[in-house]
Amino acid sequence: MQRATAPIAVALDRLILLAMLAILAAILTAAMVMQYAFGEIPCPLCLLQRFAIFGCCFGLVWQLRSGGSERGTGITLIFSVLLLVISARQTLLDLFPRPGHEYVGSAILGIHMPIWSVFIALALLLGFAARLALLGSPPAAPVAKSSRSGLLVQGLLIYLVLICTINLVSVVLQCGVGECHTFGYRLLQ
Repeated sequence: MQRATAPIAVALDRLILLAMLAILAAILTAAMVMQYAFGEIPCPLCLLQRFAIFGCCFGLVWQLRSGGSERGTGITLIFSVLLLVISARQTLLDLFPRPGHEYVGSAILGIHMPIWSVFIALALLLGFAARLALLGSPPAAPVAKSSRSGLLVQGLLIYLVLICTINLVSVVLQCGVGECHTFGYRLLQ
């Protein structure tokens, strides 16, 4: 009986991981669109949050491309906790308005990015907890590159590398090779 459900569990596991990856890629894309289309230059903590989300994405890709190892899950969980710590810190810093310091960025559905990042991190942590509790660690071979899901993973990986590269170039232009501050952005000078 358990052998008959194993292919269903594996397929459901891959679908969950692919959905997480696609949603995170969409979030990163939205952040980049807001940066370039609306001129919202990210603060240093926002850049760290992007880094953590990129780490989650690459952990998910690793998980999808590996076999029975849960190493990609571990990487994603570490970056999810990092995202939670960074975004909680920024949320607490901006809890009370300070003179001469406005909240960074526009609100989306009435919520600013640091709070969204807390929600994203918690959703990732809860999603992986539910995945492991419900599905365990389904024994699976890596996603075949020629399969539909394999091609989707490969396409998402190429897309993530592209937006990661664009993000890296914009950070270097914004901050140079030194420390990044919330004033004196090089892109605006």
